[in-house]
Amino acid sequence: MPRRPLLAAAATLSTLTLLTACNGSPEAGRPNTTPTTPSTTPTPTPTPTAPSTPTWTPEQQVAITAAKARYVAATAAADQALTRPTAFDRPALEKAGLSSERILELYDQAQSLADRALYQAGTVTIVSTAVKSVKLDGPQPEVVLTSCLDASKVILRFQKDGKPVPVLPGGSGRRHVFEARLVYAAAASGGQMWFLSSIQGGAKC
Repeated sequence: MPRRPLLAAAATLSTLTLLTACNGSPEAGRPNTTPTTPSTTPTPTPTPTAPSTPTWTPEQQVAITAAKARYVAATAAADQALTRPTAFDRPALEKAGLSSERILELYDQAQSLADRALYQAGTVTIVSTAVKSVKLDGPQPEVVLTSCLDASKVILRFQKDGKPVPVLPGGSGRRHVFEARLVYAAAASGGQMWFLSSIQGGAKC
């Protein structure tokens, strides 16, 4: 997940009941005709329809389950990489399922921390995850997830004494929405696996 390391990541349907009254009356020139009994027949009330939700095929559900598991593992690995920025382990990140692009982004963050003698303490919590889209019929299958991440337990500390880095007051909160794209691709160790290809966003959640 991208971070900036310093100084801080139905329709409700309204129903309308229409009541109609049909009142009979004697016709002109026909005395002694008994008036018909007035009757009122209510129009059936429509039943509210619940919002529709996507229905995934068994194949799609298998991909979603695997992609979610990879997302959790990759997020944890990214956190771990920043707790020891001077010992950046690219093979471990590849094994955890981070794409080359994500690894390069993490390396830049780790290098920035190391240059300033800082490290990250604490981990990011995945509060919720929803499936935005699933595409399995293309040359590279993908699953896009939308998640709320909580970074309230993450803090930067000085390597020399472990003291926390002072943080400016204010800010935009510690929970943010991110969109994560996971792809099914070839792994360096052989075979194929799901990779966390990119993650972007930042709005509050």
